[in-house]
Amino acid sequence: MAQHNLWSGLSRGFMGHCPNCGQGALLHSYLKVTPTCAACGHDNGRYPADDAPPYFTILIVGHLVVPPLVLFPGLWTLSPFLLLGVALPLVALLTLVLLPRIKGAVIGVQWAITKTEGKVPGQNDEGAWVEPNP
Repeated sequence: MAQHNLWSGLSRGFMGHCPNCGQGALLHSYLKVTPTCAACGHDNGRYPADDAPPYFTILIVGHLVVPPLVLFPGLWTLSPFLLLGVALPLVALLTLVLLPRIKGAVIGVQWAITKTEGKVPGQNDEGAWVEPNP
């Protein structure tokens, strides 16, 4: 069985590879998850990415685009059409490039977290709370 760790899952997913084996494609099309890895047979369809990838993409793109606009006031002396003509395509390009990579990273993190297979820390196999060892 493949070792589940956060960094390997995140990096494999970000590169678009299966988080379990690192060989098969995680996404087909643009954002469609390949349900089963062709290389190892892992069920990648069980990890719901939902709203996290767009949220993180907006967060990252916003942090890459807004600070230069705030920190360099000379940009505001440019023509608004020139500024928008550069900024809007940049935002669109960054968003389209980062979104599938961030979706893969989110799925990779979910893969790494499932190594405990739903066990809650501090509970035994029956679900009862156990006292920590002193």
